[in-house]
Amino acid sequence: MPGSDPRQIGERLRQLRADHKLTILELAAKAGVSAGIISQIERGNSNPSMKTLQRLRTALGVNLWEFLDPKSGVTGDDTPFVRRAGQRPRIVASGTGLVKDLLSPRNDDNLRFMIITMAPGSISEDVLIGTGDKGGLVLTGRVVLTVGESTTELGEGDSFQFKSNVAHGIANRSAEEAKLIWIMSVLDTHL
Repeated sequence: MPGSDPRQIGERLRQLRADHKLTILELAAKAGVSAGIISQIERGNSNPSMKTLQRLRTALGVNLWEFLDPKSGVTGDDTPFVRRAGQRPRIVASGTGLVKDLLSPRNDDNLRFMIITMAPGSISEDVLIGTGDKGGLVLTGRVVLTVGESTTELGEGDSFQFKSNVAHGIANRSAEEAKLIWIMSVLDTHL
């Protein structure tokens, strides 16, 4: 699956860096990320956090999804508004217990959505904060959602929505796996 292997993100970063005619040191200085981290990502030895990808995409002036899904999920006879189940990019957030399957068929629209699978005891880290809205629906299990100063427990069938410029996080404090649909309306076209 695209995006499930750190080597694919590394190869894409190397290609984007080459397209912009930047050395690793130049990109590191522009992004505020160490050259060693960039080198590890490019070699597929490190699975970058979303915040690191965010810094790199800003420095390169590209859409965040260019790292994860450069082909927009369109293959063969598919239309641009369809994402086939077998073509979903998968992000395995290393060390967090979160797996994100991207559902959005295109990477150039203002709406993104994914299925997030949370292992027992997992917690979101490095969430992106910016202009727009986020929302979702708990498909299975129980999660704890924190938005700003408010924290609430959500169960199967519960939904939520909030402004994405407010600090937020989600955790699975239960002993069971949880699955939810996560939706983002993106006003910053580079996300």
